[in-house]
Amino acid sequence: MNTLSLARTPTPTAPATSRLTGRARRSAFGKIVLNEARLTWRRPISPIGGIGIPVVLLVIFGELPSFHQRLSSFGGSTIFDAYVPILMTFGLAMLALLGLPLPLVSYRELGVLRRLSTTPVPPSWMLAAQAVVQLVIAAIAVIIVLVVSIVAFGASAPVSPAGFVVSVAVAIAGLFAIGLLIAAVAKTSTAANVISRLVFFPLMFFAGLWLPRALMPSILLDVSNYTPVGAAVQAIQDSMQTGFPPTAPLLVLAAYAVVFGYLASRFFRWE
Repeated sequence: MNTLSLARTPTPTAPATSRLTGRARRSAFGKIVLNEARLTWRRPISPIGGIGIPVVLLVIFGELPSFHQRLSSFGGSTIFDAYVPILMTFGLAMLALLGLPLPLVSYRELGVLRRLSTTPVPPSWMLAAQAVVQLVIAAIAVIIVLVVSIVAFGASAPVSPAGFVVSVAVAIAGLFAIGLLIAAVAKTSTAANVISRLVFFPLMFFAGLWLPRALMPSILLDVSNYTPVGAAVQAIQDSMQTGFPPTAPLLVLAAYAVVFGYLASRFFRWE
């Protein structure tokens, strides 16, 4: 069964979703998630962007001797230590801003969501299924970057595991809310692709991908602290190096999740 076949199921022969048992609803939703996962692996922009690119960059940086020198400008840490949370955030941003909105916009553009609205399958299940798939890829990406950095290059495990989990979760919430807003306002796949890239590349500068946050002038660092990627890097880095992250970056990420999630829900249209 695939998504398109679900969309074409005649409504008179299918029971209303509200009359399905909880087990039947979970089974139907599980099939949609499985189908979305298969489609994602056939169009591997999410696995490549969210997992492949961060891991490749991690290996390249890890093989550079200069990246393992402890510097006072990095608070006694190495450049490599500074790039581990940056690359985690890079992967999350790729998934949120490119992997999440593009399929949803294409489904709306092709009329899949509109056809789903005439079946017992709620169109919102499609959004939820895509979110689940991207969340799984995000979790895998973070775990792989963390494990490779520790096992292969001697990075330290998070000082605060609970703070690390909270930081990653809130970062995902904030970034995914932005991706959903892009999916809500973009009329076509081309527009979604352009908007996503226009948002992604400037944000990655403030994440420290080209100029680590420790080397940023104070004015750029202040701006970075209020961007979702800058706050994500700060929270993840603090949880890995010092302890539970401070409240400020977590609140910034929570604010992005609430505000952009609300805007996405207001502007999203099924057709």
